[in-house]
Parts: sequence; C-alpha cells; structure tokens
Amino acid sequence: MPDYLDSCIFCQIVRGRIPATIVYHDERATAFRDAHPSAPTHILIVPNQHIESLTELEDVELAGHLLQVTRQLAKQLGVENGYRVVTNVGADGGQSVLHLHLHLLAGRKMTWPPG
Repeated sequence: MPDYLDSCIFCQIVRGRIPATIVYHDERATAFRDAHPSAPTHILIVPNQHIESLTELEDVELAGHLLQVTRQLAKQLGVENGYRVVTNVGADGGQSVLHLHLHLLAGRKMTWPPG
C-alpha cells in the first residue's frame, strides 16, 4: 500500500478511517464539511484517488465531475445564489493538505481580493 494512503488525511477520510461529516460520496469523489470552516458553508470536495494538486490532475472527466459535484452540492445546500469555489496549489498558493480538494464556500458575502 502506498505511503500516502496512511499519511494523507483526505485519503483516510475517503476510506472511512478518520471520521468526517460526509455530505456526498460516489465512486469518484467524496465531499465533507471542513473541520475549520472559513464560511458558514464550507465543504471540501476531493477525488477518491490520491492526486496531489491541480498540477497533477490530467483526467478531464474527473475534473468535470468534481465541478458537477460542487454545483450539485451548492443547489442541495441552498446556496446556489452565490458561492465561491477555490483550490489552492502548492505551498505558495496556500495548499496545506497535499491531496487535490475544492473548497465550496458560501453563506456570507464573499469579498475581493480573497487573501
């Protein structure tokens, strides 16, 4: 078994080894509430397979699926009137977990610039 399955917190959440509030799961993606939310609605959408960041994402169908899951969750959670989708890439981009993830942020007015 590759080391990242044991060391990656998101791989562990996807496999049910670490508890999380799962709001969506299928064969390709899992979504769960962020443990340290930055907005009233803060969901993380991750591919079930370990992909370090957007830089390593080559599967166009998976990329589209992650965005469709995000759109579906926004509607399901009643925030489709306004939300932000963010992915951080690398240390300089603010990525703290080296597993590709999209942040769905909503429930308050978003400001610009973001950070």
